[in-house]
Order: sequence, then structure tokens, then C-alpha cells
Amino acid sequence: MTGSKPAEVVVPLVPRDGADDVGLVRSDVRRGTLIQVAGGVVAAIDDIPAGHKVAVRAIADGAPVHKYGEVIGVARRDIPPGAHVHLHNLGVGPHSVGAATVPAGPSVWTPPAAPTREHFLGYRRPDGRAATRNHIAVLPTVNCSATVSRMIAQTANARLTAPSVDGVIALTHDLGCGMAEGTAGDDILRRTLRGYAGHANVAGVLMVSLGCEVNQPENVFGDVPAVETLAIQDLGGTAATVNAALDRIAAMASHIGGLEREPIPVAELTLGLQCGGSDAYSGLTANPTLGVAADLLVAAGGRVILGETPEIYGAEHLLRDRAATPAVGRRIDELIAWWQAYTARNDAELDNNPSTGNRAGGITTIWEKSLGAVLKGGTSPLNDVVAYAEPVTAPGLTFMDTPGYDPVSATGMVAGGANLLAFTTGRGSVFGSRPTPCLKISTTTRLYEHMRGDMDFDAGPAMSRDEQIRHGIALFEALVDMASGTPSKSEALGFGTEEIVPWRMGAVV
Repeated sequence: MTGSKPAEVVVPLVPRDGADDVGLVRSDVRRGTLIQVAGGVVAAIDDIPAGHKVAVRAIADGAPVHKYGEVIGVARRDIPPGAHVHLHNLGVGPHSVGAATVPAGPSVWTPPAAPTREHFLGYRRPDGRAATRNHIAVLPTVNCSATVSRMIAQTANARLTAPSVDGVIALTHDLGCGMAEGTAGDDILRRTLRGYAGHANVAGVLMVSLGCEVNQPENVFGDVPAVETLAIQDLGGTAATVNAALDRIAAMASHIGGLEREPIPVAELTLGLQCGGSDAYSGLTANPTLGVAADLLVAAGGRVILGETPEIYGAEHLLRDRAATPAVGRRIDELIAWWQAYTARNDAELDNNPSTGNRAGGITTIWEKSLGAVLKGGTSPLNDVVAYAEPVTAPGLTFMDTPGYDPVSATGMVAGGANLLAFTTGRGSVFGSRPTPCLKISTTTRLYEHMRGDMDFDAGPAMSRDEQIRHGIALFEALVDMASGTPSKSEALGFGTEEIVPWRMGAVV
């Protein structure tokens, strides 16, 4: 093996030559194989799986380990050149939050390219909002009315004849009772349901309650509900509720069934950014490519939402340095401090975040995962920070405080107004989130070919900045096409009606 051609290793996104201590092997490497690194070759002293890290220089026990030009962890022991770097010899150390001063952010921002599209074909609502889809939603107040809501949607879809209605969807969840009124969890649920009920992609809403739950319609909307409501107990049970609902939905469909798409500026798009089932290529290909597309939308005047607060831990300084104001930068630090305390109260730590699949794919620490994940947000200034499911109103990049769990995070972004979602994956997540269409982006061509029925866009070739920009422009255009009505793979498969998962917080009593 030692006489063979050196194996190829990728040292990803190094901002200055020689900044990283590790590289990424692009294929399985056997012990003894020569690996080409900057300045020469090293011999692998371990078997190293594809996508995993190899030490390109000696790293001392306790020393910081660099990737992306940033610290991804601390060596747990001496690590010689050519060693496999992973859970057995890399961990995280103490992590302080905040800085003595908070930069005011860049005064002038230059996007990586010019937007290539000015308009998408969407639906213009009577109040002026722009929609990418035209759904009727059945929204239960509580888990106890979820099954009836599904029955209503299934029967209504079987009878639906309105050509421009994308479908009747039951946005079911497992909350709404067994929780104390006025608590943080109760507030989050109500804010989330208001966000879905008022979403631009929802042309008509029917809220279905059981009748005796904590989360009454008036608790969500006030004394005069903003949507039509039905109560199962008042109507006399399941069959009567389904029949009454079908009459209401038929009336809604007749009212909106003739709507037609029209040109709308892409500045009216709000894009939520997600990553799930990440691997070591996420930060090398798909996430920076999505970052380019996000930058193009910002340059066109649109809104972009970055979230998953546990997955900026260890990279939060990169967002803080882009903050448009010191107050926005301080808000990022406050969120990290809250999450440190929150996980500690629940006998966890933020480094528990990388999943089994993440680690099998080559990600070792939460700092490493975060440094790759934050690249989805591109390079534009950070203009706002909002709480979970709060409306996103600022132009440009907004950070939303969400958990790292994809369905919960996406639910908050949709409730906040995202009318598009983009989702990068390295392991192969299957996900959709109606009423908002979701475009799936693979980190490797191998994954794209392996799961072609689920993946919409292949970012695998984008391993250089030039290729990321080229593929990012193509991704921006694919997102505009999806906004204009091209169905995503997840929509064609029927995903999206089970994935509303409001953030569960607090005691269930």
C-alpha cells in the first residue's frame, strides 16, 4: 500500500494556507496509505472511513484542533500526522459566551453574484401578501381533535375539484392540553398556530377543537377568532363534525379555486434554511452552496431565516461579527447563554447534539457541526434576531431561536412566515413541511443518485468557491422555480402534513 499513489484529501474552506490541522479523506483509506497534504505526504496510521478527518500535522494533547480555519475541538491525547481524528481523540472544552465588544457589522456588503431572477409566479392575497402555494388548512387546537382533522382533510381532498387549490391539509400536532395556561410552552403553541393560520400559503383555515381542552380557539386568536371554528363536542361527535367541515371547505374552495399565479418580485420571498442528517460534506458543499443562494435572495431584497440555535454553538462569533447593530450581536450571545443553562437544567449538554448519523458521517463535535451549519446563512449582515415562531419582518438575514431538531425548527420558520424552505442533507433526510414547499439538497452526488426520488438538487460537485457560486446561482433559480409552482420531491411524495411539530417546552400536567 505504501508504494501506491497518494490518496486525495480535502482540506475544506481554508481561509489561509496551512490554517487547518485536519483534512477530509474523500474515499476509504487503509492504514499505510499515503495521503497528499499541503507540503508533502503523510502515511495513514489508521483505517479512515470516507468523509472522516485525518491529522495533517502533529497535534498535542490539549491543543485546539482547527478546521475551516476555526476551532472544532480540543485534542484528548497526542495525535500524530496520519491519524484518524474522531470521537476517540477529539472533544470540546470549556466555551465562554460573549465578547468584550460587539462589532457593528460590515458597513458595505457585496453579494457573491447578482440575482439572476427578478420575479416568481405566485398568488397575490387580497391583503397584499405573496404566496407560493394555495392550500386550505384544517388546524386542530389539540391532539384530541387531530384524527378528526385528518378525516376531514382526506375526505375533502377526495371531493376537491378546484384546479388552483393545492390541497386540503390537516396540520396536526400533539399539544393543546395537559399544559398550564400562560407558560412559555403555552405561548409558543399559540404563537405557532397563529402563524400557520395566518400564513400566506393558506388561503382558507378551519380550526377544529374538541371542546374541553386548555387551548381554546379564543386563547389563540382572542375573543373573536380570526378563522372559522368547529367544536366536536358541540356538534355531536365525529361524523357530524366531518360533515359540517366539508360544507365549510367546499365554500372556501369555490371562493379561491379560480385564483391564478402572477409575476411577483422575488423580494417578497421568505426562505427558511434547514439542514438535517448532516455529514462532513455538509459544510464543504451543500451548506456554502445554499449560502450563495441565500445571499442572492438577500441581494434581491428578500428575507432569509437561519435557525437551530444549538447548531451555531461554537460558531456564534461568526454571526455576532456580522450583526447589523451591537444589540443584534448581544442577542446572539444571550441565546447561547440561555441554551447552555436550558440543557444543563435538563441533564444534557450542547455537545450531545451531533446524532449517531452525523458522527458516522464524519462530524465529531457540535463546534464542528456548527461551523458547517452556519454557512447556510451566506455572508450578508445579520439584521434581526427573533424568538421561535415570531413573524419575520426585517429584510435580509434573520436568526430565529429554534431547537436543532429539524421538524421543530422548520415549524417555527413556517409559523414565522417562510414561504419557501431549503433543506441540505448528507445522510439522506426525508422531509416536507406543508403549506411551505421544501427543496432538498444533497451534499454528495453519491447521495443524490442513491436517493434520487427524494433529492431535488445535487450540490456534490461544489467543492471550490467558484463551484459553490456556480451551483448557488443554479440553486437560487431552482428555488424560484419551486416558488412558481414546480413541485418539490417531498410534495410529490405527499410529505408535509405530519411534520408540524411545535416546540414542546415545560411540564405536561
